[in-house]
Amino acid sequence: MTHASSVDTVITPTTAPLRVERVRHGLSSRHMQLMSREIVSPGFVRVTLGGADLSNFASVGFDDHVKLLLPAAGQEKPTLPTLIDGRPHFEGGQRPTARDFTPVRWDSAKGTMVLEFAMHEAGPAAQWAATAQIGQWVGIAGPRGSMVVPTAFEWHWLLGDASALPAIERRLAELPAGARATVRVQLDHTADQRPLASAAQVDLQWVDSLDAAAQELSIPEGDGFVWAAGEHNDMAQLRRTLLAKPGVDAKRMRIAAYWKRGEIAHHAELSED
Repeated sequence: MTHASSVDTVITPTTAPLRVERVRHGLSSRHMQLMSREIVSPGFVRVTLGGADLSNFASVGFDDHVKLLLPAAGQEKPTLPTLIDGRPHFEGGQRPTARDFTPVRWDSAKGTMVLEFAMHEAGPAAQWAATAQIGQWVGIAGPRGSMVVPTAFEWHWLLGDASALPAIERRLAELPAGARATVRVQLDHTADQRPLASAAQVDLQWVDSLDAAAQELSIPEGDGFVWAAGEHNDMAQLRRTLLAKPGVDAKRMRIAAYWKRGEIAHHAELSED
């Protein structure tokens, strides 16, 4: 079952080819079933969800996130949200456990969506990904908004930890030939390293410290965009390092905190001071 608000997707028109666009989406949510599970590496599991109409699903930013809604105890399906006075409301007060995930890919015609789970950190979502039976129900809500970064930038920096891998993989897959991508990924386990396909020219390094790796980089000439995501405190430090670089443009940068040590379900954008 799919719920959608009456708010349409809005894209601010612009004549500037390299302008980042903010896009709003109406609230949409749906029930989906677990179709398959794939072990990508010792620390990552991918699941394919399906069985629902994705015709009104919109995700136009490579780092979009949807809410994975897990059913409460005794529920076969989680309660889906509806909008009341502009805010999500869960009927009966049964608010499901929710976690943010970037869709790796989806197929609207087939009604399938692929999500990836980092398994080294314990939590309800990782536990569900590891143990759920085929056919079990979850909810998917969102995304409520997107940030569309043009692929026409001459160069792209993609920096992140394990939580950023789905967004990085998705971005590399959509970059065209001729684009240059500098990618630095911090993983705790070398066994989780993997090939990342792209038509772009890619400089990929798996690193022990994103901040140390960023210190060694110089801002290239030409138009580019810097994107990074990971743990809140690590991203705050990384942002300071990046802003100190000669030639950096703070308006062509996005640093996001996908999680925070000691907190549950943390997600924030570290904006310009």
